[in-house]
Amino acid sequence: MHVLNTCVRAALVSGALASAVLVAAPAAHADNPATGKGPAAAQSMAEIASTLPKVSAVDVLSLAKSQVGIRENAYGGGTKFQQWYMSTPRAQETLARDGGTLKGYLNAPWCDMFVSWVGHELGIGPVMGSDAYTVEHANWFADHGRWGRTPKPGAVVFFNWNGSKDIGDIVHVGFVVKDNGDGTIRTIEGNTGNGAVEVRTRPTWQAVGYGYPMYPGEAAASA
Repeated sequence: MHVLNTCVRAALVSGALASAVLVAAPAAHADNPATGKGPAAAQSMAEIASTLPKVSAVDVLSLAKSQVGIRENAYGGGTKFQQWYMSTPRAQETLARDGGTLKGYLNAPWCDMFVSWVGHELGIGPVMGSDAYTVEHANWFADHGRWGRTPKPGAVVFFNWNGSKDIGDIVHVGFVVKDNGDGTIRTIEGNTGNGAVEVRTRPTWQAVGYGYPMYPGEAAASA
């Protein structure tokens, strides 16, 4: 188990950009298109995107914004994002990787479950990725050749509050709404502030890096 921190392998212990880059296959991931192993591993990300609903970054940010105000309970849980994640096959895979118990997800830090839920709801999980552990989700983007340092609307932004640029130091995640052009970005994040979905403004120096989903609607438009 890793050191406990915001939106990492968290409360499970207590509860037990090239458009044709080839998909890598992280060894710890199961035979699942969303994790990049199995039949989909022979496809490019563009090929995978071509089979999905024509969703754009605008659609993703619209859904994320519609969730603003949803708040956890006094135990740090009770959100639909945690409940959804617990019901997914991906939860069984991450339990096998990280340890803990399925029930532990119910009150675990949920910032990455929120990001994953948005991708699932729009039918683009295979290009958004799905995880409860921010470090592994960032590694997924890097393994798929979809990782960088430039804030773009719809990018998944990974944070370290001390400014580290090491993926292993990531403690939080959200969506980029816009680059404000003044050294800050506007974001939508789950499990932030007092445990809610909120719109935030963050200094770019706190961003470890950015994951770039290949949004099917944008890939189709540029084809």
